[in-house]
Amino acid sequence: MPHLSPLLNVMTSAARDAARVLRRDFFEVEALQVRRKGAADFVTKADVAAEDAILRSLQKARPKYGFLLEERGEIEGTDNSNRFIVDPLDGTTNFLHGIPQFCISIALERDREPYAGVVFSPITDEMFYAEKGSGAYLNDKRIRVSGRTDLSEALFGCGFPFKGRPGRERALREADLVLDETAGVRRFGSAAYDLCMVATGRLDAYWERNIQPWDIAAGIVIAREAGGQVTTIEEDGKRPHLEGNVLATNHVLHEDARRILAF
Repeated sequence: MPHLSPLLNVMTSAARDAARVLRRDFFEVEALQVRRKGAADFVTKADVAAEDAILRSLQKARPKYGFLLEERGEIEGTDNSNRFIVDPLDGTTNFLHGIPQFCISIALERDREPYAGVVFSPITDEMFYAEKGSGAYLNDKRIRVSGRTDLSEALFGCGFPFKGRPGRERALREADLVLDETAGVRRFGSAAYDLCMVATGRLDAYWERNIQPWDIAAGIVIAREAGGQVTTIEEDGKRPHLEGNVLATNHVLHEDARRILAF
C-alpha cells in the first residue's frame, strides 16, 4: 500500500483485526449460532465479535472520538467533531450462505460530513480506502470511476428491500426502468461494496433506498474521491445525509440516472 495517513492507518488496522474474526467463522459458517433480528436480517456471533474488535482498536487509538455502530448504536465521545461509523459485516446474508462477498465498513465522520472511509473484503483481500482530498485506492493502486458516457452501455448496481420492509414494489419498478435503458443491473448484497464498485469503474452507477448510515458512509468517501458523484435520488439531488436514499455514478451519467429513478 502507499503511505497511509495516521488516520487511515488506524482504520485499516481495525478492519484487519475484524477480518481475522470473520475469516475464521466464514469457513465454519454451518457451526455458527444465529439469532433472528427481523425479517431476513441476521446477526451472528461473528458480527458481534468483529464489532468488538473494531471498537477496541479504534477506542485505543482515538479515545475521544464518538461511535455509531450497527449493533450497539451510538456511543458519545468527548470530541464532538469526530465520529466513527461502523458496519462490522455488510453482507450478512451472503456470509451466512457461504458467499464470499461481504465487507467491513469503517468511516470517519468529521463535522457531520463523511471524511475518511475504509471498506475491506476479507476473503478477496481487497482493501478500499480514501481520505478527503487525497484520492481513493484499492490496495496499492489509485482507482477512478468509469469514463462511460453512453447510458445504453452502463452497468448499474442496486439494493432491494428485504422481505417485510417497505419499498419493494418501487424498487422492482426502478430496476425495470433501468433495465430498459442500460446494459444491465447487478445486486451484490452489500451497499459498501456496491459503492466501491462504482469507485473502481466496475459499475457505472448504484442506487438504493431506505439505507442506513453504516451501510454507506465509508463508500461515499471512496466513491467521491475516485471522481464519482453521490447524491440523493430526488430531483433536488442534494448530498445524502447518510440515510434515506443514495445514488452514486461516474458523474457523467448522473442526471440520466436520476431521470430514470425519480419517477
